[in-house]
Amino acid sequence: MLGLGWPELIVIFLLVLILFGASRLPEIGSGLGKGIMNFKKAIYDTDKPVQPPAETGAPKDQEKEKKV
Repeated sequence: MLGLGWPELIVIFLLVLILFGASRLPEIGSGLGKGIMNFKKAIYDTDKPVQPPAETGAPKDQEKEKKV
Protein backbone atom coordinates (compact mmCIF):
# COMPACT_ATOMS: atom_id res chain seq x y z
CA MET A 1 0.00 0.00 0.00
CA LEU A 2 2.25 2.74 -1.34
CA GLY A 3 5.09 1.52 0.85
CA LEU A 4 3.34 2.58 4.05
CA GLY A 5 3.35 0.17 6.97
CA TRP A 6 1.11 0.06 10.01
CA PRO A 7 3.30 2.36 12.13
CA GLU A 8 3.22 5.07 9.45
CA LEU A 9 -0.56 4.78 9.04
CA ILE A 10 -1.08 5.06 12.80
CA VAL A 11 1.10 8.20 12.94
CA ILE A 12 -0.85 9.76 10.06
CA PHE A 13 -4.16 8.88 11.76
CA LEU A 14 -3.02 10.42 15.05
CA LEU A 15 -1.89 13.62 13.29
CA VAL A 16 -5.27 13.93 11.56
CA LEU A 17 -7.02 13.29 14.87
CA ILE A 18 -4.99 16.00 16.60
CA LEU A 19 -5.42 18.54 13.77
CA PHE A 20 -9.14 18.13 13.11
CA GLY A 21 -10.51 16.61 16.30
CA ALA A 22 -12.64 13.53 16.83
CA SER A 23 -15.91 15.27 15.95
CA ARG A 24 -14.76 16.17 12.41
CA LEU A 25 -13.37 12.74 11.48
CA PRO A 26 -16.74 11.34 10.24
CA GLU A 27 -17.22 14.43 8.04
CA ILE A 28 -13.73 14.07 6.58
CA GLY A 29 -14.26 10.35 5.96
CA SER A 30 -17.60 10.80 4.23
CA GLY A 31 -16.23 13.64 2.10
CA LEU A 32 -13.26 11.52 1.09
CA GLY A 33 -15.55 8.58 0.26
CA LYS A 34 -17.86 10.74 -1.85
CA GLY A 35 -14.89 12.20 -3.68
CA ILE A 36 -13.52 8.76 -4.52
CA MET A 37 -16.97 7.59 -5.62
CA ASN A 38 -17.44 10.60 -7.91
CA PHE A 39 -13.95 10.11 -9.34
CA LYS A 40 -14.65 6.46 -10.17
CA LYS A 41 -18.03 7.40 -11.64
CA ALA A 42 -16.42 10.03 -13.85
CA ILE A 43 -13.82 7.56 -15.09
CA TYR A 44 -16.39 4.92 -16.03
CA ASP A 45 -18.81 7.42 -17.63
CA THR A 46 -16.27 8.42 -20.30
CA ASP A 47 -17.31 5.43 -22.41
CA LYS A 48 -20.79 6.86 -22.96
CA PRO A 49 -21.29 8.99 -26.10
CA VAL A 50 -21.70 12.71 -25.65
CA GLN A 51 -25.14 13.98 -26.62
CA PRO A 52 -25.63 17.39 -28.24
CA PRO A 53 -27.44 20.00 -26.12
CA ALA A 54 -31.21 20.09 -26.38
CA GLU A 55 -32.67 22.82 -28.57
CA THR A 56 -34.82 25.52 -27.02
CA GLY A 57 -37.51 25.18 -29.69
CA ALA A 58 -37.23 28.73 -31.05
CA PRO A 59 -35.71 29.05 -34.53
CA LYS A 60 -32.45 30.97 -34.70
CA ASP A 61 -33.99 33.70 -36.91
CA GLN A 62 -36.48 34.63 -34.19
CA GLU A 63 -33.71 34.83 -31.60
CA LYS A 64 -31.79 37.30 -33.78
CA GLU A 65 -34.90 39.49 -34.23
CA LYS A 66 -35.41 39.68 -30.47
CA LYS A 67 -31.87 40.98 -29.94
CA VAL A 68 -32.28 43.83 -32.45
